[in-house]
Order: sequence, then C-alpha cells, then structure tokens
Amino acid sequence: MTIIPLVDLRAQHAAVAENVAIGWQQVLDGTAFINGPQVATFECEYAAYIGTRHCLGVANGTDAIEIALRALGIGPGDECILPANTFIATAEAVCRAGATPVLVDCADDDTYLMDIDAVATAINSRTRAIIPVHLYGQAAPVELLLPLAERVGAWVVEDAAQSQGARRNGMRAGALAHAAATSFYPGKNLGAYGDAGAVLTNSDVSAQRMRLIRDHGSPRKYEHEILGVNSRLDTLQAVVLSAKLRRLDGWNSARRVAAARYDALLSRCDAIVRPRTLDGNEHVWHLYVVRVPDRDRVLKELHAAGIAAGIHYPTPLHLAPALAGLECARGSYPVAERTACELLSLPLFAEITPEQQQKVASVLISALH
Repeated sequence: MTIIPLVDLRAQHAAVAENVAIGWQQVLDGTAFINGPQVATFECEYAAYIGTRHCLGVANGTDAIEIALRALGIGPGDECILPANTFIATAEAVCRAGATPVLVDCADDDTYLMDIDAVATAINSRTRAIIPVHLYGQAAPVELLLPLAERVGAWVVEDAAQSQGARRNGMRAGALAHAAATSFYPGKNLGAYGDAGAVLTNSDVSAQRMRLIRDHGSPRKYEHEILGVNSRLDTLQAVVLSAKLRRLDGWNSARRVAAARYDALLSRCDAIVRPRTLDGNEHVWHLYVVRVPDRDRVLKELHAAGIAAGIHYPTPLHLAPALAGLECARGSYPVAERTACELLSLPLFAEITPEQQQKVASVLISALH
C-alpha cells in the first residue's frame, strides 16, 4: 500500500540536499559547531525576512518562549494568558519561567484561535504577558491584544511556531508584538534537521538579555552576569535553515494551492467543517485541520487506507495531567473541549499531488456516509 504522509520531509530534503551538503562540509572543515558564522548569517537572514531588528537562534521552540518571557522579566508571581488549544510547550515554557499559565478558550469553531473577549475578561493586575498562538499557519489578531496588555502594563509574546511566513495585515507573524518565539522542529514550514528555534524582538534591551540567557548568562567566556541556560542553535542546523529559508515563500504558496484544492474537494460534504482564514490573514497552512463527527472512527478508516492523518490537538491543556495543578474543571473551556473530539489534520505539504489529495478527500467523504 502506498502511504500518503502527513508531511513529506524526504521530498523537502531533496530540494535542498546539495546546498545542505556543501554547507555542512564547510562547517566540518571549519569545526565551528557552536556559534559558527553560519548561525549569525541565518539570524540576520531570518530577522530580515520576518521584519524584526533581532533574531537569536536557540535550541528549540520551548526554550524560545521561556527565554523571551525571562528576558521581559516575567517569573514567579506573574500570570501569562494563553489559549487552551495549543501544544503543551506553550504552557510548559510559562511554568519553566516560574510564572502561572492562565488559559482562555477558542474564539469560534472554525479558526480555533484565542478568544479575545476571554482575554479581556481574564486579564488583571497579575497579568504580565499574553501569549497568542498563531495556530495551524495563521496569525492571531495581535492588534486587538496589544491595547489590552498596555492597560495593565503587560507584554504580548507571539508563539509563532506554526506560522513561518504568515502575514497579518501585511506584517509577518513574529513581528506583530513585543517579542516572538518560534520552533524549527523538522515538520514546521521552516524546519531544521533536529530541534531548533529562535526568539525575535525589535528591542535592543530585550535582545541583549535574550543573548545572555541562552548562553549561561555570559557575555564573554567565563563571565556570567545572570543565571542563564544552555540553549544555542547548532551551526549545522543554521546551514539547513538558511538553505530552506530561500525556498520558504515558494513552499508556502504551494501549500495555499493545496489548501484551496482541499476546500473545493471537501465542499460537497456538509459533515465536514473546513477551516476558515481570518480577515487580514495570509495563511501558510502548516496544517489543514477539519472537524468531523465520529472523528476517531474516521481517523482509523483513513489510516487503514494508507492516509497518515493526525490530530492537533486531542486534549485541551487544562485536561492534561501535567497541568492538573491549574485546577481547571472539565467544562471550563467548552469550545476547546468540543473541538478536540472532532479535529482532524489532513496530509498537507508543498509537494502533495492532486491525486494524493483526491484520494484523501474520497476516503474521508466515504467514511462519513
């Protein structure tokens, strides 16, 4: 049976294999495996691409959020507002910084983004950060969060791990707020060949503190001004990211074509709730997420047909055992809870063929009849 993968990293690698091989050989010859010149090159390239003054490579996306929060002075006694429908890393990073996650529900049933009205209700004098997640490839309405944060002297920190290249009102995700964090996990639109991430900001002061935190609090070898962490972007990964960055816009355009094709193929089935792009957004379709009844049975039928569909995410954060200390009862976030039982991520990658999408759509619709 031919498998249709959720994401095809083999096809993506083929497009950059020669550039990566040449770049890696240069790193091997120079032996600057940590903080090699290729890291600084990628940081400059990505900052220019996103439209921020600073980009600092780090070891992974979870570290990126934590470093951003710590650089802004957020720690014990502070609260950070974030959506219940996201990967646990968003909340995990808040906890690692010493702060307390405060969850809010999704705004509606077809974008699944943070509920702005819920943020306005949850914000208080202890709120030090709002963390919108640019989910599935489209940006949250950050411009509505900035005045709420300003009202209490809080920061807005974007979780941009799923939105490399996305725009909101003409600006790139990652340049919409006071700081941003992103992941370059291999399956992202811009993915490394292992764990990697970055923090972004326009603030010289914040950037300097981020540099200290990511490298043992050290501006120079054996001088340690603050307690930091060991979270640096490997030089080998920087080579991969630079090679892929040059192709990112083209890959994202191909993803948009594929998403439009799914829209057309699935439009004849009323049982499928297709995703909606928020006004003002240029979506990059990190994931194409639909909602279907009897999701678990449907997912099994897709898998049986060789279609590697997935779920993002099966459990809202407040129901995860790791966050039981938040003491949020079932029913606290009804939209996130209801959709978690129905969400289904279909295969989507730049190289997906119309024939592959036709098979996905055919099997999915058949499973619902």
